[in-house]
Amino acid sequence: MDLGIKGKTAIVCAASKGLGKGCAMALARDGVDVVISARGAEALNATAEEIRKATGVKVTAIACDVTTEEGRKQILAACPSPDILINNAGGPPPGDFKDFSLDDWRKAVEWNMITPIALTKATVYGMMDRGFGRIINITSQSVKAPIASLELSNGARAGLTGAVAVMARRAVKRNVTINALLPGPFDTDRLRGSTKKMAELQGVSVEDAMNQRKTAVPAGRFGTTEEFGAAAAFLCSAHAGYITGQNLLLDGGIYPGTM
Repeated sequence: MDLGIKGKTAIVCAASKGLGKGCAMALARDGVDVVISARGAEALNATAEEIRKATGVKVTAIACDVTTEEGRKQILAACPSPDILINNAGGPPPGDFKDFSLDDWRKAVEWNMITPIALTKATVYGMMDRGFGRIINITSQSVKAPIASLELSNGARAGLTGAVAVMARRAVKRNVTINALLPGPFDTDRLRGSTKKMAELQGVSVEDAMNQRKTAVPAGRFGTTEEFGAAAAFLCSAHAGYITGQNLLLDGGIYPGTM
């Protein structure tokens, strides 16, 4: 399917690896020039070169911390008028509610709520003026069903979802949509790292811990970054202008609700 976005420009945050990289690659394969950001310059530049070789599109790599105002300024200086914005940032660490300080909560809100709101505010009105825009917030399955020990992430990501809900309905009249992708377990470095910690706590092998996690997924496997990227690319396409304010689960069937 021709997604109708060839020649558009996208900002993809936290795109050196994992879900962000999957989104950047999928958009690039459909002819979208991408501005990708991440903290680590070495991995980011390697990904930029990989995307260039695979697709031939223009790729601009901005090594910065998107959760800071200075980092966001660097990204927007490189791409002040994007057609597509994919907000993405690593989540705060797990823990016990009683141990979280107020500073922990402030950091979580800054990373996973304020940062995407700031980038959305900086870009959505230009998109509306131009008559096309797609904004995707990569959040978490915890928006639908809170995850124990991830209260920091649960709160910040749910807050973002509520914060943009009205704007999603306002902007759609100008062919600008705002949606969220809610990933469950995907085969990423983050999942492998958390599984290793789980194995250590349970006193089992990493392989056994991986199998435990897979067994909990009705699909019987983890998601791939390629299929996540494909879902994002469709939501960014010319065909998705009637989809806005939605939270799309990509979790292999874990969420048990009817709707």
